[in-house]
Amino acid sequence: MGRKFFRFFKIFVAFLLLWFTAHSMYLIADGISDEGKNADLAVILGNKVNEDGTLSTRLEKPLESGIQLYKSHRVRKILVSGGLGKEGFYEGDKMKEFLVSKGIPDSDIIIDNKGDNTRKTAENTLELRSKYHFHSLIAVSQYFHVTRTKKLFRDKGFQEVS
Repeated sequence: MGRKFFRFFKIFVAFLLLWFTAHSMYLIADGISDEGKNADLAVILGNKVNEDGTLSTRLEKPLESGIQLYKSHRVRKILVSGGLGKEGFYEGDKMKEFLVSKGIPDSDIIIDNKGDNTRKTAENTLELRSKYHFHSLIAVSQYFHVTRTKKLFRDKGFQEVS
């Protein structure tokens, strides 16, 4: 009995390691890939705003990607989404300030300050769809977060996500 269990356990652990490795490789590949598509909207997910009101590097980097998408005419508008952080700042407001300071027109930035998590961001973005008339979007976040973000949008019926 002991040998059979140990053998089963080794096979089970090997399977888990294989699954974890394959899953991690997929998330990384999907998260860092850029299909080069154009879209109506870039949705940039929020992250930490520092206690002094400056943006964390984790927040600044996705915004720089959004700026690049906008300036290369791959998106027409940018939606910034985040909630009220424990530091006392609305992430969306701070993200917009950064974008405007980098030359993105105020009129091309949409703020969602109620996007406390990815699911809420997807729901809030889709509620804005009829007002802003977008049909496609590019999700912008940390590489390990992109696959989940795309899945949440697709689960809500929005198929044109890259």
